[in-house]
Amino acid sequence: MVSRRMIMGAGLGGVALVAAGGAWRVTRTPQTAYQPWELADPAPGDVRLDAFRHAILAPNPHNRQPWIIRLVGEDVAEIGCDLDKRLPVTDPFDRQITIGFGTFLELARMTAAQRGYRVTADFFPDGEAQPRLNESPVARLTFTKDATVSRDPLFDAIPVRRSNKEIYDLSRAVEIKKLKQIAVVGGAFSSDPQFIVNLREYILSGIETELLTHDANMESVDLMRIGYDEIDANPDGIDLGGPMIEAGKLTGQIDREQLANPDSQASNIGRDQMAETYGSIGALYWITTPANTRFDQLEAGRQYVRANLQATKLGLSMHPMSQTLQEYEEVAESYRAVHIMLGAKGGERVQMLARLGYGPTIGPSPRWPLDKHIKA
Repeated sequence: MVSRRMIMGAGLGGVALVAAGGAWRVTRTPQTAYQPWELADPAPGDVRLDAFRHAILAPNPHNRQPWIIRLVGEDVAEIGCDLDKRLPVTDPFDRQITIGFGTFLELARMTAAQRGYRVTADFFPDGEAQPRLNESPVARLTFTKDATVSRDPLFDAIPVRRSNKEIYDLSRAVEIKKLKQIAVVGGAFSSDPQFIVNLREYILSGIETELLTHDANMESVDLMRIGYDEIDANPDGIDLGGPMIEAGKLTGQIDREQLANPDSQASNIGRDQMAETYGSIGALYWITTPANTRFDQLEAGRQYVRANLQATKLGLSMHPMSQTLQEYEEVAESYRAVHIMLGAKGGERVQMLARLGYGPTIGPSPRWPLDKHIKA
């Protein structure tokens, strides 16, 4: 949700420290947080482990990685939710977390297919969890060898997929042909300049609301990993790394107390930079479902990750912007306006909204290793 640029300016005072001999401290990078992205052969003999080492690379809200995996026998796995990884303020009904399970399950299916296995999924086998997720499984998966299963053309994009939160190059128009290729898996798009301008107003309003609503903002601040040591220690949440962040942290110009204070220099710089970043929209992509059941949410996740993978293959950057789709009280006005603008009718629900464009090359987000997700 938060760009690394958000508090970059607050670290400028660290230049003096670097010049004084602290460069080794501010230029270090996390040592273990990105290792799960290194999918080197040989692959695990158990196809389930291969499927899940790819699945944990899926996009998910606030990078919470809530997936619990229980291996059953030789060909079944139950996927459940770590209830401590939910977002009770901005995601009070676990809708976004459930979408993150949809992305996970789709990557697992794609990887199994690559190995010649079919995955049969029984979603919410103990009944749909409402109004929040609980300890019952989200899905029970059965892996079956099947020579007829088709390999997925998007599989190769899994390790290079990113959620690019940087500024996009608006001098490069996003081609309609590419947008149609992305939307073929589901969803809708627009690159109309006036439509983007109109929706951009509500997008930025939703971001401002979240940053200025104490509980919503603290949900993000508490999950910020500031500097390489915190990122390695807890490779989830919102990673803030790089030389400027390290310098600002060492000089006391960047810390959670300042980020929690809406009147601090770090917060003011962050809001300005986020407005610039989130406002750089080459095109918009969104997913609307007929209703808002858990199955709708899982399907939205499946469609979204496939759209993200397709965008990656086409050389486009993609970044979800869900602030106006959340269910807490303060954002309700923007929520209603965005649903109207995106054409949702009756019981339809806009599940995902993302910007597309040409962004700079970025690295991956931190991940917990697979063994941290597997439970007895």
